[in-house]
Amino acid sequence: MDTAATPTSAARHIICTVQAKPAHRAKVQELLLELVGPARAEPGCLYYDVNQQTDEPDTFYIVDGWASDEAIAEHTTHPNVARVVDQLVPLLATPLHVTTSTRISAA
Repeated sequence: MDTAATPTSAARHIICTVQAKPAHRAKVQELLLELVGPARAEPGCLYYDVNQQTDEPDTFYIVDGWASDEAIAEHTTHPNVARVVDQLVPLLATPLHVTTSTRISAA
């Protein structure tokens, strides 16, 4: 997506913290990576990345940006998200923690 066409004030940035049970780390990583391609292809997706914490490898972060609140709403109802989350939840040590923000610094 052309980010130049998206007003900075409308864009939303999300960090989702995912804490795997140690025995399920590899499966959690596999499932999280299944989100990337389909999410990046969705209308309104600015970026979508999965990161793993270096010093606590059971902790992952989904870091994604969306053109608007509407794009986020559509993403959360995407069939791939539901499929992955249904498989993911039983493998987690804690519930998913989602933080949404708006950039306030200049691009």
